[in-house]
Amino acid sequence: MLGDQIPAVGLGTYGLTGNDGLSSVKSAILLGYRHLDTAQTYGTEENAGQAVRESELPRGSFFITTKITAKNLGRIRQSIRESLILMGLDHADLVLIHWPAPYDEVSVRSYIGDLARAQDEGLCKLIGVSNFTRRHLDEALAEIGENRLATNQFEQHVYLQNRVLEDHCMSANIRVTAYMPLAGGNVSDDAVLNAVAQKHGVAASQVALAFLLNRGSIIIPKSGSRARQQSNLAAKSVKLDAQDLEAIAGLDCGRRYINPEWGPAWD
Repeated sequence: MLGDQIPAVGLGTYGLTGNDGLSSVKSAILLGYRHLDTAQTYGTEENAGQAVRESELPRGSFFITTKITAKNLGRIRQSIRESLILMGLDHADLVLIHWPAPYDEVSVRSYIGDLARAQDEGLCKLIGVSNFTRRHLDEALAEIGENRLATNQFEQHVYLQNRVLEDHCMSANIRVTAYMPLAGGNVSDDAVLNAVAQKHGVAASQVALAFLLNRGSIIIPKSGSRARQQSNLAAKSVKLDAQDLEAIAGLDCGRRYINPEWGPAWD
């Protein structure tokens, strides 16, 4: 899969703005993060690019994702160029459509080809989508063909496992990237997760992340805390057994935290 090129654990940068945010991104890089996830609407593209440059590590060491906001769907390539200037980079590793057009007022077919052309022109190495339902994905694939989209980034955590959409993505060779993988910080007090965590001598949050990694999802937890960043990164080493996975699977209750009024009709 194209999405196999995406590092399994990244740093979500939503909210990591200003000097404090820049320090947090630099902290993550020092800990070993090489996958940074930003967006045109986050106000963190500049911090992500600056942190990469000031790390003095080779550009090729990093995987930088940004996302195109709805107002730029009619000018995708120009908006990517503007993002690259803001980041001080000559290309992005992955560019996503952040959301389908609000209320579906603009069809996927009208803009997804322009995203593919941005990839062809070398503005980004990989392309993908975010918050796309099965229907939106099918419209995109019908327009640009299979084996072009690397990932679909959507809300996924132990309380919203999104298996129907996950299966649809995997059947089309599209990797899942899970945002809000810690359910907005609401996993720490979960009795099931804490029981599994105690069994393995780790934190409940690490169990929640390890569960998604076991399913093959890419995770991008956001944290400005060095200790939390370190804990999240270490979730890669947590090995869950079949009994653990079955217990955690039972937590799925369809609890969604990100659900704007103008968003899609979810699967």
